[in-house]
Amino acid sequence: MIVSAVILSFNSVNTLPKCLDSLLDSYSELSGDSEIFVVDNGSLDGSVELLKDYQSRYPEIIKPIFFKENTGTTFSRNSAIRQATGEFVLVLDSDAYITPECLTHLIEYSRLHPEAGIVVPKLTYASGNFQLSCDVFPTLWQKAKRFLFLKDMEAKDTDLKSQSEPVDVDYAISACWLITRECVNKTGLLDENIFYSPEDVDYCIRVWKSGFKITYVPNVQMVHDAQELSRGFKLSKFHFSHLGGLFYLFKKHGYFWSLNGLYKKMERHS
Repeated sequence: MIVSAVILSFNSVNTLPKCLDSLLDSYSELSGDSEIFVVDNGSLDGSVELLKDYQSRYPEIIKPIFFKENTGTTFSRNSAIRQATGEFVLVLDSDAYITPECLTHLIEYSRLHPEAGIVVPKLTYASGNFQLSCDVFPTLWQKAKRFLFLKDMEAKDTDLKSQSEPVDVDYAISACWLITRECVNKTGLLDENIFYSPEDVDYCIRVWKSGFKITYVPNVQMVHDAQELSRGFKLSKFHFSHLGGLFYLFKKHGYFWSLNGLYKKMERHS
Protein backbone atom coordinates (compact mmCIF):
# COMPACT_ATOMS: atom_id res chain seq x y z
CA MET A 1 0.00 0.00 0.00
CA ILE A 2 1.51 3.32 -1.08
CA VAL A 3 -0.83 5.96 0.37
CA SER A 4 -3.45 5.78 3.09
CA ALA A 5 -5.52 8.96 2.87
CA VAL A 6 -7.41 10.16 5.93
CA ILE A 7 -10.23 12.57 5.15
CA LEU A 8 -12.44 14.09 7.83
CA SER A 9 -16.00 14.93 6.79
CA PHE A 10 -18.68 16.92 8.59
CA ASN A 11 -21.59 18.09 6.44
CA SER A 12 -19.24 18.12 3.45
CA VAL A 13 -21.62 17.05 0.70
CA ASN A 14 -20.75 20.09 -1.44
CA THR A 15 -16.98 19.58 -1.40
CA LEU A 16 -16.45 15.87 -0.77
CA PRO A 17 -17.16 14.66 -4.35
CA LYS A 18 -14.46 16.93 -5.80
CA CYS A 19 -12.06 15.94 -3.02
CA LEU A 20 -12.60 12.22 -3.64
CA ASP A 21 -12.58 12.46 -7.43
CA SER A 22 -9.32 14.45 -7.36
CA LEU A 23 -7.72 11.93 -5.03
CA LEU A 24 -8.91 8.93 -7.05
CA ASP A 25 -7.52 10.57 -10.19
CA SER A 26 -4.22 11.13 -8.39
CA TYR A 27 -4.09 7.51 -7.23
CA SER A 28 -4.46 6.34 -10.84
CA GLU A 29 -0.99 7.77 -11.53
CA LEU A 30 0.69 5.71 -8.78
CA SER A 31 2.24 2.33 -9.46
CA GLY A 32 0.59 0.43 -6.62
CA ASP A 33 -2.44 0.18 -4.39
CA SER A 34 -3.66 2.99 -2.14
CA GLU A 35 -6.65 3.47 0.14
CA ILE A 36 -8.96 6.25 1.32
CA PHE A 37 -10.44 6.43 4.80
CA VAL A 38 -13.26 8.96 5.08
CA VAL A 39 -14.38 9.60 8.65
CA ASP A 40 -17.86 11.10 8.81
CA ASN A 41 -18.63 12.94 12.03
CA GLY A 42 -22.41 12.68 12.15
CA SER A 43 -23.26 14.57 8.95
CA LEU A 44 -26.91 15.33 8.25
CA ASP A 45 -26.59 16.85 4.77
CA GLY A 46 -26.44 13.72 2.63
CA SER A 47 -22.72 13.06 3.10
CA VAL A 48 -23.41 9.61 4.54
CA GLU A 49 -25.41 8.52 1.50
CA LEU A 50 -22.78 10.02 -0.78
CA LEU A 51 -20.02 8.06 0.94
CA LYS A 52 -21.96 4.82 0.72
CA ASP A 53 -22.36 5.38 -3.02
CA TYR A 54 -18.62 5.98 -3.47
CA GLN A 55 -17.87 2.90 -1.37
CA SER A 56 -20.11 0.77 -3.59
CA ARG A 57 -18.25 2.02 -6.68
CA TYR A 58 -14.74 1.76 -5.22
CA PRO A 59 -14.99 -0.98 -2.56
CA GLU A 60 -11.27 -1.80 -2.57
CA ILE A 61 -10.20 1.83 -2.12
CA ILE A 62 -12.77 3.82 -0.18
CA LYS A 63 -13.24 2.74 3.44
CA PRO A 64 -15.69 4.98 5.30
CA ILE A 65 -15.95 5.22 9.06
CA PHE A 66 -19.25 6.56 10.41
CA PHE A 67 -19.79 8.26 13.75
CA LYS A 68 -23.24 9.33 14.97
CA GLU A 69 -21.96 12.62 16.37
CA ASN A 70 -19.13 15.09 15.87
CA THR A 71 -16.12 13.59 17.65
CA GLY A 72 -13.74 16.43 16.74
CA THR A 73 -10.63 16.30 14.58
CA THR A 74 -8.25 14.17 16.65
CA PHE A 75 -10.30 11.16 17.76
CA SER A 76 -11.83 10.82 14.30
CA ARG A 77 -8.57 11.05 12.38
CA ASN A 78 -6.88 8.68 14.81
CA SER A 79 -9.59 6.10 14.17
CA ALA A 80 -8.45 6.00 10.54
CA ILE A 81 -4.70 6.36 11.14
CA ARG A 82 -4.84 3.25 13.36
CA GLN A 83 -6.12 1.26 10.37
CA ALA A 84 -3.83 2.83 7.77
CA THR A 85 -1.25 0.50 6.22
CA GLY A 86 0.33 2.77 3.61
CA GLU A 87 3.94 3.78 3.18
CA PHE A 88 2.54 7.31 3.60
CA VAL A 89 -0.43 8.74 5.49
CA LEU A 90 -2.08 11.58 3.60
CA VAL A 91 -4.11 13.79 5.95
CA LEU A 92 -6.49 15.71 3.73
CA ASP A 93 -9.39 18.09 4.40
CA SER A 94 -12.66 17.37 2.63
CA ASP A 95 -12.40 20.75 0.88
CA ALA A 96 -8.84 20.16 -0.36
CA TYR A 97 -8.37 19.05 -3.95
CA ILE A 98 -5.07 17.34 -4.65
CA THR A 99 -3.75 16.77 -8.17
CA PRO A 100 -1.76 13.86 -9.66
CA GLU A 101 1.25 16.13 -10.14
CA CYS A 102 1.07 17.36 -6.55
CA LEU A 103 0.76 13.93 -4.96
CA THR A 104 3.45 12.35 -7.15
CA HIS A 105 5.88 15.17 -6.46
CA LEU A 106 5.30 15.09 -2.69
CA ILE A 107 5.92 11.33 -2.62
CA GLU A 108 9.08 11.64 -4.70
CA TYR A 109 10.40 14.46 -2.51
CA SER A 110 9.63 12.52 0.66
CA ARG A 111 11.42 9.40 -0.56
CA LEU A 112 14.49 11.46 -1.44
CA HIS A 113 14.44 13.31 1.90
CA PRO A 114 13.58 10.84 4.70
CA GLU A 115 14.40 13.50 7.30
CA ALA A 116 11.20 15.29 6.23
CA GLY A 117 8.53 13.63 8.34
CA ILE A 118 5.78 15.78 6.83
CA VAL A 119 5.85 17.41 3.41
CA VAL A 120 3.21 19.90 2.29
CA PRO A 121 2.45 21.75 -0.97
CA LYS A 122 1.58 25.38 -1.59
CA LEU A 123 -2.13 25.97 -0.97
CA THR A 124 -4.38 28.45 -2.71
CA TYR A 125 -7.99 29.44 -2.21
CA ALA A 126 -10.53 28.51 -4.89
CA SER A 127 -10.01 32.02 -6.27
CA GLY A 128 -6.34 31.21 -6.88
CA ASN A 129 -5.17 33.59 -4.18
CA PHE A 130 -2.27 32.49 -1.99
CA GLN A 131 -3.19 30.81 1.32
CA LEU A 132 -0.88 31.22 4.29
CA SER A 133 -0.75 27.54 5.26
CA CYS A 134 2.65 27.48 7.01
CA ASP A 135 3.87 29.68 9.83
CA VAL A 136 6.04 29.95 12.90
CA PHE A 137 4.72 28.21 16.00
CA PRO A 138 1.99 30.34 17.57
CA THR A 139 2.43 32.53 20.59
CA LEU A 140 -0.54 34.41 21.98
CA TRP A 141 0.47 37.52 20.00
CA GLN A 142 1.07 35.56 16.80
CA LYS A 143 -2.38 33.95 17.00
CA ALA A 144 -3.99 37.35 17.56
CA LYS A 145 -2.28 38.66 14.42
CA ARG A 146 -3.48 35.70 12.33
CA PHE A 147 -7.01 36.09 13.67
CA LEU A 148 -7.20 39.83 13.00
CA PHE A 149 -4.96 40.37 9.99
CA LEU A 150 -4.67 37.08 8.09
CA LYS A 151 -6.01 38.45 4.81
CA ASP A 152 -3.52 41.32 4.95
CA MET A 153 -0.71 38.89 5.78
CA GLU A 154 -1.64 36.71 2.79
CA ALA A 155 -1.81 39.71 0.44
CA LYS A 156 1.73 40.83 1.23
CA ASP A 157 4.68 39.46 -0.73
CA THR A 158 5.95 37.33 2.13
CA ASP A 159 8.90 34.95 2.01
CA LEU A 160 6.60 31.93 1.80
CA LYS A 161 4.44 33.50 -0.89
CA SER A 162 7.43 34.08 -3.16
CA GLN A 163 9.30 30.94 -2.12
CA SER A 164 10.12 28.66 -5.07
CA GLU A 165 12.30 25.98 -3.47
CA PRO A 166 11.52 23.57 -0.60
CA VAL A 167 12.08 25.05 2.84
CA ASP A 168 11.65 23.76 6.39
CA VAL A 169 8.87 25.44 8.39
CA ASP A 170 7.71 25.33 12.01
CA TYR A 171 4.27 23.99 11.20
CA ALA A 172 1.72 23.59 8.42
CA ILE A 173 -2.05 23.45 8.69
CA SER A 174 -3.39 19.94 8.26
CA ALA A 175 -5.35 20.58 5.05
CA CYS A 176 -2.76 18.44 3.24
CA TRP A 177 0.00 16.56 5.05
CA LEU A 178 1.97 13.71 3.51
CA ILE A 179 3.46 11.90 6.52
CA THR A 180 5.97 9.08 6.28
CA ARG A 181 5.24 5.79 8.01
CA GLU A 182 8.40 6.14 10.10
CA CYS A 183 7.30 9.57 11.28
CA VAL A 184 3.86 8.27 12.29
CA ASN A 185 5.42 5.36 14.14
CA LYS A 186 7.81 7.59 16.10
CA THR A 187 5.52 10.57 16.68
CA GLY A 188 2.36 8.63 17.46
CA LEU A 189 -1.27 9.66 17.03
CA LEU A 190 -2.90 13.05 17.34
CA ASP A 191 -3.48 14.30 20.89
CA GLU A 192 -7.11 13.55 21.72
CA ASN A 193 -7.08 16.06 24.58
CA ILE A 194 -7.53 18.63 21.79
CA PHE A 195 -11.03 18.44 20.31
CA TYR A 196 -10.80 20.71 17.28
CA SER A 197 -7.69 22.89 17.16
CA PRO A 198 -4.69 23.50 17.27
CA GLU A 199 -4.05 19.77 16.92
CA ASP A 200 -2.00 20.45 13.79
CA VAL A 201 0.44 22.71 15.65
CA ASP A 202 0.79 20.19 18.48
CA TYR A 203 1.53 17.37 16.05
CA CYS A 204 4.13 19.42 14.17
CA ILE A 205 5.89 20.27 17.43
CA ARG A 206 5.97 16.57 18.28
CA VAL A 207 7.26 15.71 14.80
CA TRP A 208 10.19 18.10 15.33
CA LYS A 209 10.81 16.63 18.78
CA SER A 210 10.82 13.15 17.23
CA GLY A 211 13.76 14.15 15.05
CA PHE A 212 11.94 14.93 11.78
CA LYS A 213 11.32 18.11 9.80
CA ILE A 214 8.24 19.79 8.34
CA THR A 215 9.01 20.76 4.73
CA TYR A 216 7.05 23.17 2.54
CA VAL A 217 7.34 22.22 -1.15
CA PRO A 218 6.04 25.27 -3.05
CA ASN A 219 6.80 24.14 -6.59
CA VAL A 220 3.56 22.14 -6.53
CA GLN A 221 0.23 23.56 -5.42
CA MET A 222 -3.39 22.61 -4.88
CA VAL A 223 -6.67 24.24 -3.90
CA HIS A 224 -7.87 24.32 -0.31
CA ASP A 225 -11.38 25.76 -0.48
CA ALA A 226 -11.24 26.67 3.20
CA GLN A 227 -14.32 27.22 5.36
CA GLU A 228 -12.13 28.44 8.23
CA LEU A 229 -14.64 27.79 10.98
CA SER A 230 -12.64 29.44 13.76
CA ARG A 231 -11.95 32.73 11.95
CA GLY A 232 -13.89 35.98 12.12
CA PHE A 233 -15.46 38.22 14.69
CA LYS A 234 -18.69 36.33 15.28
CA LEU A 235 -18.04 34.14 18.28
CA SER A 236 -18.95 30.48 18.01
CA LYS A 237 -18.19 27.21 19.74
CA PHE A 238 -15.25 26.80 17.36
CA HIS A 239 -13.61 29.96 18.72
CA PHE A 240 -13.93 28.78 22.31
CA SER A 241 -12.75 25.29 21.43
CA HIS A 242 -9.74 26.75 19.61
CA LEU A 243 -8.92 29.07 22.51
CA GLY A 244 -9.07 26.20 25.00
CA GLY A 245 -6.87 24.06 22.78
CA LEU A 246 -4.39 26.90 22.40
CA PHE A 247 -3.87 27.30 26.15
CA TYR A 248 -3.60 23.52 26.48
CA LEU A 249 -0.86 23.63 23.81
CA PHE A 250 1.07 26.34 25.65
CA LYS A 251 0.90 24.44 28.94
CA LYS A 252 1.81 21.10 27.37
CA HIS A 253 4.91 22.36 25.58
CA GLY A 254 5.95 24.88 28.24
CA TYR A 255 5.87 28.18 26.39
CA PHE A 256 3.55 31.19 26.05
CA TRP A 257 5.10 34.43 24.73
CA SER A 258 8.53 33.34 23.47
CA LEU A 259 9.59 30.46 21.21
CA ASN A 260 13.21 30.33 22.38
CA GLY A 261 12.66 27.60 24.95
CA LEU A 262 10.55 25.54 22.55
CA TYR A 263 13.15 25.78 19.79
CA LYS A 264 15.85 24.71 22.26
CA LYS A 265 13.89 21.58 23.20
CA MET A 266 13.62 20.53 19.56
CA GLU A 267 17.09 21.77 18.60
CA ARG A 268 15.52 24.12 16.05
CA HIS A 269 16.78 27.66 15.62
CA SER A 270 14.53 30.70 15.20
